Amino acid sequence: MSQPLNAICWFEIYVDDMERAKMFYSTVLGITFQDVPSPGDEGDFKMSFFPSDPDPAKMGVGGALVHMAGSRGESQSVNTIVYFPCMDCSVEERRVEAAGGSVHKSKFSIGEYGFCAICLDTEGNTFGLYSMQ
Repeated sequence: MSQPLNAICWFEIYVDDMERAKMFYSTVLGITFQDVPSPGDEGDFKMSFFPSDPDPAKMGVGGALVHMAGSRGESQSVNTIVYFPCMDCSVEERRVEAAGGSVHKSKFSIGEYGFCAICLDTEGNTFGLYSMQ
């Protein structure tokens, strides 16, 4: 089997407040979400997709914001970290605090691999911004 083209094929970011999280990521990344119906009979389960190319031949990475009852309570804390590609991650980093998040570690070099910034969204999730510039 050959090596996959992407290190990530899907991601889910678990949130407490779906609308607040959508507003945050829309503001920082300049994107629009697609709300989708709950799969099956899941009860209190909401999902909103990040934009992605639906062509499976392109091996694109897709993902969603997810709100599921009980997933982020005291006994459980579902969280994740993903890295969002940028032309220059300092541009998106400057939008984080104005959107209600915080910057944990400002843009830094990862050597020949480019640059990253590590941030927290409005839900307390850690996420990264990645660029070659």
